[in-house]
Amino acid sequence: MKKVILTGDRPTGRLHIGHYVGSLKRRVQLQNSGEFDHIYIMIADAQALTDNFENPEKVRSNILEVALDYLACGLDPQRVTIFVQSAVPELTEITFYYMNLVTLSRLQRNPTVKAEIQMRGFETSIPVGFLNYPISQAADITAFKATTVPVGEDQLPMIEQTREIVRKFNSIYGEVLTEPDALLPSNSACQRLPGTDGKAKMSKSLGNCIYLADEAEEVRKKVMSMYTDPDHIRVSDPGKLEGNTVFTYLDAFCQEEHFARYLPEYENLAALKAHYQAGGLGDVKVKKFLNRVLEDELEPIRARRLEYAGRIGEVYEMLKKGSETARREAADTLECMKAAMKINYFEDAEFLKDWNARE
Repeated sequence: MKKVILTGDRPTGRLHIGHYVGSLKRRVQLQNSGEFDHIYIMIADAQALTDNFENPEKVRSNILEVALDYLACGLDPQRVTIFVQSAVPELTEITFYYMNLVTLSRLQRNPTVKAEIQMRGFETSIPVGFLNYPISQAADITAFKATTVPVGEDQLPMIEQTREIVRKFNSIYGEVLTEPDALLPSNSACQRLPGTDGKAKMSKSLGNCIYLADEAEEVRKKVMSMYTDPDHIRVSDPGKLEGNTVFTYLDAFCQEEHFARYLPEYENLAALKAHYQAGGLGDVKVKKFLNRVLEDELEPIRARRLEYAGRIGEVYEMLKKGSETARREAADTLECMKAAMKINYFEDAEFLKDWNARE
């Protein structure tokens, strides 16, 4: 069996460093590993419209922004297929068939959906398209015969629902669909990077993000205003690491070589943490160190993004070509599904024979 990855993002804004450590950096590593036969990366505009249906311009204006972020991070369109979800209408038809395999109560029990509904304040006015997201995601994954789906821990219920749909379809119609496995970030700090304000989720809507496209000065300002330990008032005070956003970011980004370069009085992050916990280390010093660490990571991304922005016509053509490639693959899966479901009437030479045999 071929090893295939499907992953993607909603184009509701530029991508931020939470996306980067949670998925983008890992995608580049997987792309370069040579372990996978194909990697599909989807700009999920149709899914984004489920809660932005009154503001389609928000989605439209960010298609190219997300594509630029992908390329800036090192994704190579010669080695991965980057495509736009709505340009593959077969995904909608597959979703429609899967809707017969899932109950309303099962959708409502999905922990990820419940959390998203609460966060968006939908309550009883839930758009059907939004509630239907786990089914749509199952269509996205299975259309490309994905064996692996890189996700954060909060998305595991979505993958399990896809697996349920695959098992049910295959039990009824035969072994047609591929059951995927989730791939979690190897660094636990990367699974859900908090916002700069200390809130559990870094979110565009909450305004607590550091964007990949942010200029160096903007990054510095955001780092210096980060939430730390509210009880760490004086430098001499012992500091807490738990819930301290600065140290969570250091867990996600810091390497030992950063200390030799920027903070040689400490051997590693463990030594820095120990000093902070004991007292005698101020937040400003730690934040300045974090800013240098982030700049090491973000400066080359920023430069590549600027370069690709100057060739935006090529980026547009890359998306168009990728969407055409994705559509051919999804159409092949849909054809196999319809044959298994026996609804491929005009491609099935046995259809009229079966009718005539009844006479």
